[in-house]
Amino acid sequence: MKKGFVKKLTAVAFSAALALSVCACANSNDGSADGSANTENSGSYNVAVIKQLDHASLDEIANAITAKLDAIAAEKGITITYNVYSGQNDQTTLKQIADQAVADGVDAIVPIATLAAQVATVSAEDSKTPVVYAAISDPEAAELTGIDYVTGTSDGLNTEFIMDMMFAQNPDINNVGILYSLSEINSATPVANAKAYLDNKGISYVEATGNTNDEVVAAASSLIAAGVQTVFTPTDNVVMAAELAIYEDLANAGILHYAGADSFVRNGAFATCGVNYTDLGTKTAELAYTAMTEGMDGLEDYYLMDGGIITVNTETASTAGADYSAFSGMGELVEVVTSEE
Repeated sequence: MKKGFVKKLTAVAFSAALALSVCACANSNDGSADGSANTENSGSYNVAVIKQLDHASLDEIANAITAKLDAIAAEKGITITYNVYSGQNDQTTLKQIADQAVADGVDAIVPIATLAAQVATVSAEDSKTPVVYAAISDPEAAELTGIDYVTGTSDGLNTEFIMDMMFAQNPDINNVGILYSLSEINSATPVANAKAYLDNKGISYVEATGNTNDEVVAAASSLIAAGVQTVFTPTDNVVMAAELAIYEDLANAGILHYAGADSFVRNGAFATCGVNYTDLGTKTAELAYTAMTEGMDGLEDYYLMDGGIITVNTETASTAGADYSAFSGMGELVEVVTSEE
């Protein structure tokens, strides 16, 4: 079992005795079906779903997880109780929530996004509470593989394909912006892949980073000032949380923002090719049920979800004057408009 990441964080001390009521944004539900349709898996299970922070992608995943847990409970004639928490992108809060979940004896912890998964893995090290994470773009880089009580779903990004989309839409691109957060470990590999792709084509690029909403807004403004023609962002939670604050300025400048998930596009980015997060959440809930009822034996380190869905924001395309017809032959095309959800 890999211990590297566990050793890195165990020096941080938190009180496990703090009540869950002080944790941020907790929602609870009893997804139970107590009817007579009893099965061999009859019983009662308790799950802690922990979002790293609140934004459209993670909310969609959490909703899909809880909906599937409800469906499983009804189908199996069992009781599955869950609580959904948000750590507000704060390691201290995430550790507090995960520690208390372990102390309460939950049957599984389902963290959503990388930092939440890393923290939950540390909290569950002694108890071996199953940790079934959702939407980790690079589980190996996050040191979440080779741990016998950890599994989950990956939304690993096909960076090369998204870059191909950029140049299919506009073969004359000569200056690309790369916008991401240094605090998001899952951004490191796709950013490196994007730079290698552009280096191989002899295309110049400008990097801009931000670790807070205001910093991301400033970083986007710097890319506009640098005269980039398009911007790439991987599946970066910090940038995603700021997308509604930057998309109009980019579109009004004629700059197309390609991002790592459809939630970016629904919040105003131009286009992506990635996974369906409802499907990912559903698969994660199925894995959590298996872990609770059958144990972790036989489960893989992680399960890579299929991508292939191209999502385009038609309002942003219109504002930026962008033709996206080149995408029609590259995969399943879904058109959306901007939403604040």
